[in-house]
Order: sequence, then C-alpha cells, then structure tokens
Amino acid sequence: MATDESGLSTEEIALSTGDIVPLHGVNVLRCAPDGPPLDSEHAALDLIGDAFGRDAQVVAVPVERVAEEFFRLRSGIAGAVMQKFVTYRLRLVVVGDVSGHVADSTALRDFVHETNQGGHIWFLPDLDTLAERLRPAG
Repeated sequence: MATDESGLSTEEIALSTGDIVPLHGVNVLRCAPDGPPLDSEHAALDLIGDAFGRDAQVVAVPVERVAEEFFRLRSGIAGAVMQKFVTYRLRLVVVGDVSGHVADSTALRDFVHETNQGGHIWFLPDLDTLAERLRPAG
C-alpha cells in the first residue's frame, strides 16, 4: 500500500483529511462516490471550481460517479469533460474498475490506453496507483 511523507496509507490520508488528499506534494480533490454525476461540461466546471477553491491540482472521481454516457464515446460527453480539464490545466483521474466498460468497446479500450499514456487524464484502479503516478522520479 502506498504511503506519503506522513507515513500514512493513501486511504488513511483520505479518511483523515476529508476531500483533499496530499499525495507526494500534489493536492488531490478526492470526490465522494455519492456526489453528483460527472455527466456534462457543467458538472466538469463544478468540479473544476471546487478544485480551484481547495487548491487541488488533481481531481479524482470515483467511477461510480461517472455517467454511463461518458463511457459511450459517441455521446461526446467524455471529450467535452476532458477538454474542460485540459483547458483549466487540471488533471482528471477516474478511479475504479472500468473493465466492464472497456470490454464492451474497442474504441473505449484504446481511448483509456491512450489517455493513460499522457499526463492530464488517467483511468486508474485506486488511489494507491494514483500515488505511484504522482511519485517524483528518482
């Protein structure tokens, strides 16, 4: 299990600090699984505003909060949401198991693979994996 400078696991940090999780010097807005769905540009802007208000550089959204339409690339929702995050220079991380979605769509599988190669949008299984991504090299 990954730990930060405090020696606590990422899950312990999340529980002790509320919505902001400091991971290797990066403030991560850890969204609650029962919040409003990420289903539009408006929802993205709400998260972006919340992140700026809390001095977060990364927004981690549980897969449970991501609307089904987001995973249907033809809907355009994923592209519109991601474009907002890139425009505002915030990283978006969808946290959780997306295997069911990618199994149903070759295009989505390729999309997830490509975005995970970049530095702005990631689909990751858990906060520990995010902590590893944010760990400074060296």
